[in-house]
Amino acid sequence: MTALPGETPGTVGTDTPQGAEPPAATDAEGPAHAEAPDATGAEAEAEEVDGTGEAGDAEETTEAGGTGDAQEAGETGEAGGDAPAGGASTGGETDAPTAAALSEAQAELAAQRALREKIAKRKAEKEGPVAAGTKLSGSAADLLAAVRAVESGEKAGTEFFDSPAAAPAPRRAAPAPAGQPPRPAPAQAAPVDRTASPEAVDAVRAVLTEGGAPEALALPATGTLGEQAAELLRADPWQLLALPGVRPEQADGFARALLGAACGPDDGRRTAALVGWLLERAALQGHTALDAEAVRAALAERAVSDPEEAVRNAVEEGVALVFQEGTDPTEPDAAYEEDGEAPAEAETGGEAPEPVQVLLGLDRYALAEESLADGLARLMNACEKGADWAEAAAAAPSPSAVELIRTAATAGLVAHSGGEAARAEPAALIAAARGLGLRALGATHSADGRRRLAEAVGAPDAAVTLAGLLSGTEGPGRDEDGALALDLLVVLDAPQLDVEGAAVLVEALADGVRLVLSGDPGVLGSAGAGRVFADVLAARACPQVVSRTPDPGPIGELVSGIGIGELTQVEAPGKEVVIVPVRDAGEAVHRTVQLVADSVPRAFSIPAGDTQVITVGHGGAAGTRVLNEALKQRLNPGPGRFGGFDPGDRVIHVPAPGRAVPGVVRSADSEGLHLDCGGVPVVVPQERVESAVRHGWALSAHQAAGMRWPAAVVVLPGDAAAGLSRPWVYTAFGRGERHLSVVHGVDQALPHAVAQIPAQERTTRLRTLLEALPTPDAAS
Repeated sequence: MTALPGETPGTVGTDTPQGAEPPAATDAEGPAHAEAPDATGAEAEAEEVDGTGEAGDAEETTEAGGTGDAQEAGETGEAGGDAPAGGASTGGETDAPTAAALSEAQAELAAQRALREKIAKRKAEKEGPVAAGTKLSGSAADLLAAVRAVESGEKAGTEFFDSPAAAPAPRRAAPAPAGQPPRPAPAQAAPVDRTASPEAVDAVRAVLTEGGAPEALALPATGTLGEQAAELLRADPWQLLALPGVRPEQADGFARALLGAACGPDDGRRTAALVGWLLERAALQGHTALDAEAVRAALAERAVSDPEEAVRNAVEEGVALVFQEGTDPTEPDAAYEEDGEAPAEAETGGEAPEPVQVLLGLDRYALAEESLADGLARLMNACEKGADWAEAAAAAPSPSAVELIRTAATAGLVAHSGGEAARAEPAALIAAARGLGLRALGATHSADGRRRLAEAVGAPDAAVTLAGLLSGTEGPGRDEDGALALDLLVVLDAPQLDVEGAAVLVEALADGVRLVLSGDPGVLGSAGAGRVFADVLAARACPQVVSRTPDPGPIGELVSGIGIGELTQVEAPGKEVVIVPVRDAGEAVHRTVQLVADSVPRAFSIPAGDTQVITVGHGGAAGTRVLNEALKQRLNPGPGRFGGFDPGDRVIHVPAPGRAVPGVVRSADSEGLHLDCGGVPVVVPQERVESAVRHGWALSAHQAAGMRWPAAVVVLPGDAAAGLSRPWVYTAFGRGERHLSVVHGVDQALPHAVAQIPAQERTTRLRTLLEALPTPDAAS
């Protein structure tokens, strides 16, 4: 590897010092980061925009004992989803069917449904106002009852809309017959926040002031808890924990101010809120469930004297569901009896009992995983051979493409894995299917991926973004049954699929549709909870095709080595890979600006606008904030007259948690900030600019996942060493198509991370559910 003109050449070592220890957990604000912001003001909820909802791209250890990629949604005002509102729960006894009568999968699902039904029935039998740690009445009780009615399926959500205008938009009609020119994609609409009534906000503000909490939390509290937020907070002050950025100690202080001596560390309202908070934090790091023992340990650290009772109370209140792994699925109550208590040891006749892992999870993720497992099994079992694919397979451009086409011809679900060059194989499959007259489409994580896929297929209408497909703004629309009008769907960038998004997608596919999940297993995982692609691969419940097409060139060789844990020097005669050693963060910022503004354009004729800077975290002396400020001053100086932005600024727009859309500022007016996002005009309302838009010359690796640029500059200052892992390095180094510069200040921490710090495991249930479901002949 060589240096650019004017740069100092360097090398990347591959040896790890003997006895080297893994880096410590990192802080959420950047290279030394760990937790959500402590501030409870408005600045805490919109601390920074990150298209993945992550906290500085580093792995961290949860307070409940779980680990995973740091994921938080402070920049969009989300905290892993809405707090449960009386959702279904488990923990009671049930009359489970015997294994002889049902398969293991059916028994498992039936047992879980029976548990939820029994607890729902027990709650329905209770008289008086709705209980949620305390007694509520009046409109607050009505509100919670309405929410629970919708969640349980007793009533449709549309019954509670005040007017037809507030009802969900109708499904789009099926597409026009083939042969007609494709319709242009509509302009992307900026999301509109629901505006709370001034009376509700004022009422919440008064309660917050009485409890000593910042008044700035009034609007987010009303948006999260609803119009009855003031009543809910007064009755249960720990509901404040549902707001992004609020810490337990802050909620405790708020509760003491409102309740005085009436509250204590073992208050049922407090313990239930803490369990929910721990599970929400775990979801931000990718977990869909947590080990119950880890939750109890975390509660004990929060001064809860009886964690077992606290967990039981949370289960009864519907805050959490309880599951178990490693036991007979016909005995789902083995871990918790009806009162939520762990049972006494059963007599085993001298034999060691099978290990049992008791998991706690939020109902939204539990139901999403069960729905996704059922949906994937439905697709696998409903597939019919249909058209003759033999001729199309014979015309495929590579052996791996031939294998993928032949496999997709006979299977309803296929997992395809490979690097960047392997994306040509799903493109060949889509082209082959369209040649057979099938309605085939590819969905990508980003608009950049959509463009690259459309070019590979040779048809502009053959590719959409997954978000656009699900929202109805892109793609073929829905048929008369509400399903997507498709015969074959290929989802690229599949590692970016979270469990809720995947469940919605699979539910929208009709019986007989072929689904191909394609992606690179080595990249960083999804921003949301779950590890769908990894679980599908691990369960081996469907045929798998592993590409044999290597990524070309020095960058491809370097990244391929990283994928197997080896950081090696590669020959780069055309300066495709350059290492720029630096001594400190200040020098790292200086060299980065020099590379983007001068060296790369001069050596490769790549404009500064086509070079992307990627760094480990948002905070720190060389995080995205500092780098973006330095790059703006050099590339597009200005006063920031549009809320800190000027025309020509590169930005990242976050329309929803987990989505990062690159764009350029065009103008601003009374409507908001006008952006050009890949040729699509977007207007971000004024009230959302601060929370949904950030400068985008420098991004985190999570934000950059699923996108590529002609050149990439990866910045590794010394204080970022603890945030490195093999998936992070693999993802960041693979973002450059023609050139990669590494501003290197972490010494041996880089080869150590590549060799010894793999992806952090996420606790999920999808793999177990998929392994239990009856499927056609699976790959061996």
